[in-house]
Amino acid sequence: MGVIEVIFAYLPLIGGIFLAGVLIIPSIHIIGQTEVGLVSKRLSFKKLKSDNPIAFRGEAGYQAKLLMAGWRFKFWIVYKVENHPWVQIQAGEIGVVIAQVGQPLPIGAKSAIYKAEFGNYTDFDAFLDNGGQKGVQRPVLPPGTIIPMHPVAFMVITKNKTFGVPVTEDLRSKARGIRLSPISFSLNPEDFNVTKIMPHDTEMHGKRIDMVGIITVKEGPALSAGNIASRLGDFEDILKQEEEGKEDDILIETVLGSKNEIHDNYQNFQAFLDNGGKIGLQHDVLLWGAYNLNPFLVSVALVPMLVIEQGEVPVIKSYVGLGTEDTSGETFKYGPLVKPGHRGIWQEALRTGKYPINPHCYEAIIVPTYILTLNWAEAESAAHKLDSRLQHIDAKSIEGFEFILDLQVQIHIPDTHAPQVISMVGTVENLVNEVLQAAVGNHFRDKLQSLRAVEFIERRQAVQEDALNHIREKLNEYKIETKGVYIQDVIFPQRLQKVLTEREVAHQEIETFKKQEEAERQRIDTENARGTADMQKELAQSAVGIQIKKNDAEARIAQANGEATYISETGAAKSAEVRAVGLAKAEAYRKQVDALGQGPVSVITVAEKLSESGHRFVPEVLVNGGSGGSLDGLAGVLTNYCRKMSVGAKPSDSVVVENENAEVEVPAKPVAKKPSDAKTTEGAGDDSDVKKKGS
Repeated sequence: MGVIEVIFAYLPLIGGIFLAGVLIIPSIHIIGQTEVGLVSKRLSFKKLKSDNPIAFRGEAGYQAKLLMAGWRFKFWIVYKVENHPWVQIQAGEIGVVIAQVGQPLPIGAKSAIYKAEFGNYTDFDAFLDNGGQKGVQRPVLPPGTIIPMHPVAFMVITKNKTFGVPVTEDLRSKARGIRLSPISFSLNPEDFNVTKIMPHDTEMHGKRIDMVGIITVKEGPALSAGNIASRLGDFEDILKQEEEGKEDDILIETVLGSKNEIHDNYQNFQAFLDNGGKIGLQHDVLLWGAYNLNPFLVSVALVPMLVIEQGEVPVIKSYVGLGTEDTSGETFKYGPLVKPGHRGIWQEALRTGKYPINPHCYEAIIVPTYILTLNWAEAESAAHKLDSRLQHIDAKSIEGFEFILDLQVQIHIPDTHAPQVISMVGTVENLVNEVLQAAVGNHFRDKLQSLRAVEFIERRQAVQEDALNHIREKLNEYKIETKGVYIQDVIFPQRLQKVLTEREVAHQEIETFKKQEEAERQRIDTENARGTADMQKELAQSAVGIQIKKNDAEARIAQANGEATYISETGAAKSAEVRAVGLAKAEAYRKQVDALGQGPVSVITVAEKLSESGHRFVPEVLVNGGSGGSLDGLAGVLTNYCRKMSVGAKPSDSVVVENENAEVEVPAKPVAKKPSDAKTTEGAGDDSDVKKKGS
């Protein structure tokens, strides 16, 4: 068989292979696991509408139905198939969906309405059937999203990549020669990061500053006249609470509270608009957290949170809220004070704490409530810097001497009066630089001009107290307390300083001489003390002797006084006794004379006197013969007894001793005699005391 015959024999097979290679194989398309096949019809007798790039009824152009993963057949002459990756959103990023199909946006709208039926835009038919609109879609695709989306119906913009095929003329023009990116839409790549609000670290001592997010919305109804920020429901809730008589702290809590839960912190932008959200600055801020915000619709600016430390209060000046209604009263002639929720300076200051407020809506004027120390000097207080513009005071005395004064003034602003103070002076800086600067400086200049230089120096304390009273009275007008005014330093003129120096030197010399004189006196006293110490023993003995003599003298004086008192009292008593006895005797004599007569009474009186005189006229010794016997002895004893009774002696004063035939009476108390005078023998005694019986 020849070659030609062989060719003709295999011609049908060759033709089939050719047809397969030319027509069938190119029509087979392999779609990856994370890809979709975009089908484009080349030939059709039907024509698409001018505003719709996707064919739903067999028209030529991009087809609505996608090819999913696997081996797919589309005749290449009629259809063109392009592989497109699934939309993938990286961690920490968001994706913004731009619909290229659907109904046109309303006039003035910047984004398309969203309905729950749209889901995550993977159901293209549901999007169109439920009135989906072209343009930027309000929800964003969160981080980690991996979904198949129609690359013509929807474009997805991420930080580093754009998914989909641009079909509009403006997008095609932007995509010529370059890849579409956020910059193509006048946005920054960082705008497609998840919005994170968290404290920021500072370089000062590693301190962290709490931050809040200030929201600006780029779409929505316009703000009502007079408003600069949008608050859901405006301030109708505040008005209702006022009508109910709520206190200021409740009103403040309501005003500074957030309504972000209604729209999930601006992440559900459709809910934001549905609940009355308006374009522009938003009243409510975002707190610490991460948020998926649409950069086409919402922008965020981070600002520090209002943090109020102990010892200060913020006076709130509100630029939003209900109309101004002054509550300060008729006597307060400065700026109006209002209740919280109204425009103006709130009558109640905030207290220590952290407040997430919008600084574009509320200005917080910090008022220190601790004791402020202000220096009129080159130095300034490191705690507050409020006295940075204060300088020392230049003043002149009445003679024209120029003084430079460094002062220190301490003031206190009560927290309850802080709103009034701010209403009167505007800021604490104005209070210091305008009010205090003038009050303090002018007072000291006027005071010094009325004093002589030396007088000022001598009356410095009085001048300081006078300044305290003056400044206290002045600041009371501004509801401010004055705690102290102190003259720290005075720089004198050189001429006056020389005179004062010489005077002080002379004064110090006088003091030196006085000290030297005192030292000499002290030396003399020391020498005297030393001499006294050396003679201390003799001095002690002498002092003791003197004290003894003194005590003896005092004893004798006391004894003499006692004896004199005794004699005086005894004499007075005896005198009274004698007088009484005499009167009694006289009365007795008179009666005796009346009874006996003058003679007998005289005899009786003589006998009594003789008996009282003590003279012995009765014999003391009676000597008798022996003829009398025992009767004579008895007579002797009786005689001796009568003698003793006559002189006041007692019968027991003598002892009768028997000696042979004679009885001897011995006195109980013999008279002592010297040995040489006589010897006492038994039976012998004093002759005057011996009575003998017998011859």
